[in-house]
Amino acid sequence: MRYVVAMLSAGVCAFIAAAFLSSKIASWVVNGFTFESPDQVATMHGAVFMGVNVLALLVGWGIGWGLVGAPEPDDD
Repeated sequence: MRYVVAMLSAGVCAFIAAAFLSSKIASWVVNGFTFESPDQVATMHGAVFMGVNVLALLVGWGIGWGLVGAPEPDDD
């Protein structure tokens, strides 16, 4: 059950990040650099966008993993 909650939490966090956060952060990072071609801008924007999504996925996994807590040992 712990894995299911962690996967659901990771999916929700990744969706929220992709929908509302990643593009804004990627644009902010790209605006801080000077590029020689539009291809470099697109490459950097895409890399930062995906990096933020992966980070959100990992944070969501950690949140879901922590919500369920450690399994209790059996008292046999």
